[in-house]
Amino acid sequence: MSDEPSVTTEEFLVPDDEEVLPEPEVGAPVQTLTEPVEPAAARSSILDSVLHPDDEEGAPLKKLNNKFYEKELRRLQMELVKLQEWVKAEGLRVVVIFEGRDAAGKGGVIKRITERLNPRVCRVAALGTATEREKTQWWFQRYVAHLPAAGEIVLFDRSWYNRALVEPVMGFCTEQQYQEFLRTAPEFERMLVRSGIILVKYWFSVSDEEQEQRFRSRIKDPRKRWKLSPMDLESRSRWVEYSRAKDIMFAHTDIKQAPWYAVNADDKKRARLNCISHFLSVIPYEDLTPEEIELPPRQSNEGYVRPPLSDQTFVPDSY
Repeated sequence: MSDEPSVTTEEFLVPDDEEVLPEPEVGAPVQTLTEPVEPAAARSSILDSVLHPDDEEGAPLKKLNNKFYEKELRRLQMELVKLQEWVKAEGLRVVVIFEGRDAAGKGGVIKRITERLNPRVCRVAALGTATEREKTQWWFQRYVAHLPAAGEIVLFDRSWYNRALVEPVMGFCTEQQYQEFLRTAPEFERMLVRSGIILVKYWFSVSDEEQEQRFRSRIKDPRKRWKLSPMDLESRSRWVEYSRAKDIMFAHTDIKQAPWYAVNADDKKRARLNCISHFLSVIPYEDLTPEEIELPPRQSNEGYVRPPLSDQTFVPDSY
């Protein structure tokens, strides 16, 4: 992308004849992410620090009116239903990747996309921590098992890009594994696209201040505390390492066959509408909304006597 910091591929690749670096201790970022950083460049990631454009008076954009937001969301969800029917009819295979900072709003967008869709057509893949056996597999292996068949849409709530973000920052992979991912990921994605899969990648960008506010909101609300994992809290102290990891990831994997699309997520409602609208725009589809259905007459009672309701166990009427 033209507004991204200039990062060259050669700067981060390890030549084949270079000595393999020793495995770092767990919890220590890989060496590539711990090289000295100029203070002014520590926050140079445009996608992580960007705010919404100012209006003509120089003030930040106002929040969306709730009625407008709900009306527009309903309209977009109707279009998603049309897209779903087109994907089924044409046998398309669609993969959408959602990545970004913790508390950037990825889950909220995914929820709004799937809210009105058939879970047999559109499903979410949110993989947990790899098992000991999976850790010995080819890195992409357990993700391949979740790729769509014909007529399916799969939304990855985080994806194989863990190897480019969380793992190197937290020291869960070696320098060699990290560099191998940066080499392999573009070829893996080109292979998916060549096979006919439609691959869309979204990066949700949130400012430091907004992330802080959302973290504190989750701490205050007992219903949301489950969203804050120890890994999320640790990420707060490694903001610079995450920024560097994201910039390096973009430099290697922002390819023309599967480009990264950045979503400004400081305003959750705008982010949801913008992301859904863009997703609808990247896949040409036609309106195949199911026609209205006329209910057939119900079968007449031909003498069958049903057992009394008292024989059944009902949920208590608590309300």
